[in-house]
Amino acid sequence: KKAAEKEKKLAFVNDSGVRFRSHIDGSPLKLTPEISIRIQENLGADIILAFDECTSPLSDMAYTKKAMERTHRWAKECIEAHSTKQALFGIVQGGRYKGLRLKSAEYISSLGFDGYAIGGSLGKSKKDMHNIIDWCMPYLKEKPVHLLGIGGIDDLFEGVERGIDIFDCVSATRLARRGYLYIGPEDKGNAKNKFRLNLENAKFREDNRPINKSCDCYTCKNFSRAYLRHLMIANELLFYRLASIHNVRFILKLMENMRDAIDDNKFSSLKRKWLSH
Repeated sequence: KKAAEKEKKLAFVNDSGVRFRSHIDGSPLKLTPEISIRIQENLGADIILAFDECTSPLSDMAYTKKAMERTHRWAKECIEAHSTKQALFGIVQGGRYKGLRLKSAEYISSLGFDGYAIGGSLGKSKKDMHNIIDWCMPYLKEKPVHLLGIGGIDDLFEGVERGIDIFDCVSATRLARRGYLYIGPEDKGNAKNKFRLNLENAKFREDNRPINKSCDCYTCKNFSRAYLRHLMIANELLFYRLASIHNVRFILKLMENMRDAIDDNKFSSLKRKWLSH
């Protein structure tokens, strides 16, 4: 039984890196801090991330501590391997444990990275995530801070308010592929409906309005809700592209509005406009 469970496991982590098998031909592969940095450098990204171990929310404190310490060793190896002008960010780990988060934030901030990312398990609730950000931020000053894998509308506001500068998340395109499209307060988007409409709903079959009347994306300028719903129901591949264009632009525009609001000292009022409904 143990052998069967081991066979099903996709990746094996140890201090030297991660071993796994190719999904194409099953050949054995290994990813190390140095290899990770080389791949990212070759991709040419403006920002690249140190190699880390992202623990599960189910990991206990003992394993989370072990993974954090491994991440710290890998962070130094990544700095040594880094050879380009790309910005290299170190990742703060420690799961939901305050003591580990404080230790990790202090250590990662001492290594001279170009910026920082808060990663790993962010707890089991929004409150847990807010607490983790609050624990880490006092150590992550003077340089940009990235919150890994977070992209909900309310989470963007809460993160920015706590000092987060950059986000990444697959939710914009994942939701788009499922027919969920972002709408703002002017189109009755609110925290209750998570600022999205579901095009599968029959009421949009003859709705000639754009997805969001204030959106300046290509999709909203050229196509109606009814036509997009038709594409989705017909399983037309074009739908996925048009829906993704809208959702990505919607998030980018929201972040532009947040930056402008911060410059004008109006961030609190912008947050109230979006989240008080």
